[in-house]
Amino acid sequence: DPNEDTVWNDILRDFGILPPKEKTKDDIGEMVLHLQKEADKPYERMNLEELKEAEDDFDEADRKAIEMYRQQRLQEWKSLQRMQKYGELREICGEQYVKEVTNAPEDVWVIIHLYRSSIPMCLLVNAHLSLLARKFPEVKFLKAIVNSCIQNYYDRCLPTILVYKTGEIKGRFIGVAECGGIYLKVEELEWKLAEVGAIETDLEENPKKDIINMVTLS
Repeated sequence: DPNEDTVWNDILRDFGILPPKEKTKDDIGEMVLHLQKEADKPYERMNLEELKEAEDDFDEADRKAIEMYRQQRLQEWKSLQRMQKYGELREICGEQYVKEVTNAPEDVWVIIHLYRSSIPMCLLVNAHLSLLARKFPEVKFLKAIVNSCIQNYYDRCLPTILVYKTGEIKGRFIGVAECGGIYLKVEELEWKLAEVGAIETDLEENPKKDIINMVTLS
């Protein structure tokens, strides 16, 4: 039987000895359903430019769905752009301060560390900020040797971490104590930056809470 579904018949069809197997009504029905599902939301396979070009081909209900879908894709694209924007702790000098910090885009948080490489605590903060820059790539993390920005700045005020948004200082941590102490952990610094709104942390509570409670009890 040439229509029988056997391995031998499949081989004969491959060699062209038997004609292709005729499709049954069930096969055709399944194919139609599959094509209908594919055709139900063709805009989900389109990019933003294709959506704009094909807009006139859809009815009113489709246009509303397309607009919602377009906004979703646009937000995803913007999020991806922000995520790919930074992602590292960059070195700047005083001449770049206004451009990189004060005049940064309004929707961008800027964290800048003023430091001296001769101060161990500054090196620790730089190491932690490098890790946080990779974890929060939508935030601009910067560092600058303090002398290039401020002349005669006191060592006792270092490290200095300044947090900016829309050209204004939203938070500041000046000196070893305010920055978290010589045993500062990256999670503690992350919490400090989250408290001033610069980052959205996934930490559920202050990592230094237990230490604070012990000091309070003492």
